[in-house]
Amino acid sequence: MSDLHARAEAAGLSLEWEDAKGKTQRVSDDVLSAILERLDIETGEVTFVSGDAEQSVALPHGWRAGAAQLTREDGATLSVMLEEHQDGVRLPVQAICGYHRLEQAGRALTLAIAPPRCPAPPSGRHWGSAVQIPSLREGGGTYGDFASLAAAASTLGRAGAAALAISPVHALFPADASRFSPYAPSSRLFRNIWLAPAGEPVPQDDDLIDWPSAAPDRMRDLRLAYDRLSGSEEQAFAEWRRQAGERLAAQALYDTLHAYFHQRDRAAGWPDWPVAYRDPNGDAVARFAEEHEDAIRFHAFAQWHAERALEAAAEAARQSGMAIGLIADLAIGVAANGADGWSRPQDLLTGLSIGAPPDPLGPDGQNWGITALSPFALRRQGFAPFIDTLRAVFAHAGGIRIDHALGLCRLWVVPDGAPADQGAYLAMPFADMLRILKIEAHRANGGRGAIVIGEDLGTVPPGFRDVMAGAGMLGMRVLPFERDQHGGFTPPERWDEQAIAMTATHDIPTVAGWWQGRDLTWRARIAGKPVSPDDEQNRGKERTSLWDMVGQGTPQPDDATPVVEAAIHAVASTPCPLAIVPVEDLLALEEQPNLPGTTDEHPNWRRRLPGDLATCLADPDAARRIATLNAR
Repeated sequence: MSDLHARAEAAGLSLEWEDAKGKTQRVSDDVLSAILERLDIETGEVTFVSGDAEQSVALPHGWRAGAAQLTREDGATLSVMLEEHQDGVRLPVQAICGYHRLEQAGRALTLAIAPPRCPAPPSGRHWGSAVQIPSLREGGGTYGDFASLAAAASTLGRAGAAALAISPVHALFPADASRFSPYAPSSRLFRNIWLAPAGEPVPQDDDLIDWPSAAPDRMRDLRLAYDRLSGSEEQAFAEWRRQAGERLAAQALYDTLHAYFHQRDRAAGWPDWPVAYRDPNGDAVARFAEEHEDAIRFHAFAQWHAERALEAAAEAARQSGMAIGLIADLAIGVAANGADGWSRPQDLLTGLSIGAPPDPLGPDGQNWGITALSPFALRRQGFAPFIDTLRAVFAHAGGIRIDHALGLCRLWVVPDGAPADQGAYLAMPFADMLRILKIEAHRANGGRGAIVIGEDLGTVPPGFRDVMAGAGMLGMRVLPFERDQHGGFTPPERWDEQAIAMTATHDIPTVAGWWQGRDLTWRARIAGKPVSPDDEQNRGKERTSLWDMVGQGTPQPDDATPVVEAAIHAVASTPCPLAIVPVEDLLALEEQPNLPGTTDEHPNWRRRLPGDLATCLADPDAARRIATLNAR
């Protein structure tokens, strides 16, 4: 093995990868060299070890058999005897889960002991829905916000739903109305303040959100709310700001700097700022903070206001009778030019973007234009960045969905500026991250625990779904993707019970849109040509195959209503503990919220629902679909 290959493997880079056809592909030496140049692989002495309750824990090199001191998270201190085993020194079984401290002869480490599994879903079988918050019309504003979410959750809870899944609500770029995708956040530790309710409703009948006008209007209304803070609110905000500490201070400072330089220079993010402002600890930034103290305080207020509104929405979901409540979404990474990249670059992969290798859906590979937590930084910092991220997403949630759950195990990393297919897989500390996830899931939701859903669609390595299931993570089984080896649709009774069942996701056609070939029309329109006869023929065969599995009688290609109802009936009939039917399918809508691979060509994240949910769900067709879900 060459020195390059040895260094690559030592860093956790895979020299090969398997494509969707099962063929082994080799990573070029040039790609390996480019990635290695960008990795800070130093980890230092091991200061964090994880283990499982009721099992002994392997300790790193340097620890000796004999007496040691264990300080539990609750403050209790006890003496333990470390034991010599064939594979090294081990700590005997510990039954108390949490983060403890182990010390011996001047050495110390954090010891994370995890429960066997993530919390289980409520007993029985349940249904829920999924919604894009801005699409909501509750409240009558130009787009939906956290107050709209509270009203929608109450409506769905009264209708019998146990859960309401939402897309990420991570902090975006408040000064740049063009950056409204929820999956390319500035930070995953704070909230999208555009979703903080403020101001009087401004009714809008448009079917699409006009973000360039709507976002600045919301920022203006938030400023008015800030200027009108009452005395009691001032005290509550001040205390929350104090407890939020340095990370909130950095977020508010970044948002203020971004607003300043975006307005002045149209700067997209901190790499476009003058050099002196790229260092958060520099003199120029300190002077700026002194001169813009009120603006920084306003951005901190907006975070507080958003946090309270999200908490209220979660409480509305619980009060409506939802057994699970809100299911939050954790994006796989962050924009490199955002708040985290500026204030905590040491936490992130630098000079690398993450994505996916070539597959049938993306023959050239995918570069998502975001970065992720560095596995080496996680080890250096005792996994604090990952723990903080989980706590932010678990706050107020009865469940979370982890976007691209394979990212807990490995990431496809691409050097900045390189084509998406010129990348390699980088290993993540999966075992440690999975144990931390189990600890945090049990502590979430006010100690009631929260379910964990891992997005495991597409090509995943053999055994990955088994590991997920063993840890109590639920996978995702989505109707269009549940096929046998011949391409036929899998009958509902044969679906995996260690997963949630879905009719669709935000990234694929709605049932009605798929049946009527709306996605084919969009792709053809974007390509500037008509739908090809082959695509039409293939979709016709797929329609027949789906209907043979879910329907009765003879369907019509231009009438999707019976297909939508049959699809909902099928998903509700699986052994999965939770069926999620997006609002678009409850209402038999044709258009999907997002069309992957597009930016301006399709109105991604801009669509609005036809009316408020209380009115829409009272429609006889929608009411019949909900009755099916409640009955099944």
